Amino acid sequence: MTDEARKPASDEARSVFAVPLTGGASGGGDGESSTTSEFALPEGMAPPRPVLSEAETTSEFALPHGLDVPQPPGGDAAGPASAFNTPRTYRAPAFTPPLGIPVVSLTKDVPWQDRMRTMLRMPVAERPAPEQLRKAAEEDDGPAVPRVLDMSLRIGELLLAGGEGAEDVEAAMFAVCRSYGLDRCEPTVTFTLLSITYQPSLVEAPVTASRTVRRRGTDYTRLAAVYRLVDDLSDSETATTLEEAYRRLAEIRRNRHPYPGWALTVAAGLLAGAASVLVGGDLVVFVAAALGAMLGDRLAWLCAGRGLPEFYQFTVAAMPPAAIGIALTAAHVDVKASAVVTGGLFALLPGRALVAGVQDGLTGFYITASARLLEVMYFFVGIVVGVLLILYFGVKLGAELNPDAALGSVARPLWQIGASMLLSLTFAVMLQQERSTVLIVTLNGGVAWSVYGAMHYTGGFSPVASTAVAWGLVGLFGQLLSRYRYASALPYTTAAIGPLLPGSPTYFGLLSIAQNDMDAGLVSLSKAAALAMAIAIGVNLGSEISRLFLRVPSGSAGGRRAAKRTRGF
Repeated sequence: MTDEARKPASDEARSVFAVPLTGGASGGGDGESSTTSEFALPEGMAPPRPVLSEAETTSEFALPHGLDVPQPPGGDAAGPASAFNTPRTYRAPAFTPPLGIPVVSLTKDVPWQDRMRTMLRMPVAERPAPEQLRKAAEEDDGPAVPRVLDMSLRIGELLLAGGEGAEDVEAAMFAVCRSYGLDRCEPTVTFTLLSITYQPSLVEAPVTASRTVRRRGTDYTRLAAVYRLVDDLSDSETATTLEEAYRRLAEIRRNRHPYPGWALTVAAGLLAGAASVLVGGDLVVFVAAALGAMLGDRLAWLCAGRGLPEFYQFTVAAMPPAAIGIALTAAHVDVKASAVVTGGLFALLPGRALVAGVQDGLTGFYITASARLLEVMYFFVGIVVGVLLILYFGVKLGAELNPDAALGSVARPLWQIGASMLLSLTFAVMLQQERSTVLIVTLNGGVAWSVYGAMHYTGGFSPVASTAVAWGLVGLFGQLLSRYRYASALPYTTAAIGPLLPGSPTYFGLLSIAQNDMDAGLVSLSKAAALAMAIAIGVNLGSEISRLFLRVPSGSAGGRRAAKRTRGF
């Protein structure tokens, strides 16, 4: 037999795992083609061999004849089974919920803050498509995505540095992106870092940009200008281009503060004098507290010019009022020296940062809230260190300071209402507010103190409950005014909380600690912390109540989705 005769035909090529040919079909079993494997089936148990055509060559991965899996009814009988085919038990999900997807009606008479908050609290897939505003002088494809993200970050930086809450900063950043057609955006705000991510589609890579907030400064005039810019960007009738937005933003950054440095120093003195009157001081106490606060403010400016951190600035600023109070006591001047120290502390207590920190915590921004409250704690510790140093040396020098003097405060309605309005006025100046908002916040502070006095002195309610109710009205009025003017609520609420900042409990707690009475000192400091929390929660609760009953974007679940969708588990 020649080699060509022994070579099997193309249709007889088999694998070692194939069923062997038996009998005559194998050519006698003695040839090379009749070799078997230990994995082969015994003779007589092989299934019938199909007749294969030239194109139907088999593989070791093919199922033997007769062992095919039957196709399910309704399947694709024309094509072979595959791992990529849809399983028989698979059912396509319903992309629309049984009750439907809520539709948000973005009415134009609702402030952009409420519209953006509503959409930020919705899943990305449920947000309504943005209105493709055709901005003047822009290309047909719209502005570049990185430039829009950069604009939103710069606006968010100014708002966060000015003391705005994290939720309002996110709403402003989202409003800027949405006004230029970028709807799939997710802004993220922390205490020192801003970031925003835009994903064009599910199959494209996201674009992310971030910006670090390194410097903070209180200027509510600049804050109001940024809000007006965001309002114009969100308005479809203004058609503000991106270049115009950059120009206006540069002007906002270059604008000078509305009040000079000497005006801020005088405002700090008047604030301390008004606070001393609230706690029972007279004209001499007013002048002494004002001088101490102005001297402390100038020393703090000097430390800031030398580059010292704010902790040391607060420590230095707290020393002059305490030193003047100790000097009046040592000189046996018939004045209430505790009122001098208390008035000086009012100008230093970080009420603005406290309210912002508690607001962030109540709205679910716990990282930012923790950082803000930690900053408040450092400022407070700086004040404590400065006052304790002076009180300690005063006690050693023989100054007779009485912690029980706080019990001798007398209710003087007319004087206290006038002093509270003066305190709110000077606080607004120190916050660099616009002149058009100073009178409103002054009246708001007077109304809040009237409510507090009526509840505490006349009704006999506890100071904490009276403070919470009074400052709830402050938050309610501030939110109503801000919605009426499409502006931030901070200029209408922050300065109004000044009259009830816990300056007196703070001073008497520190005095007790300086005299080695730790129990009384901790009790007084705990009262100060409770009053501070009552102020912050009252302001935030008033704002939330106004949003519950006023018009919001309709169609969403409950009108306004909560920041948390669980009950803590």
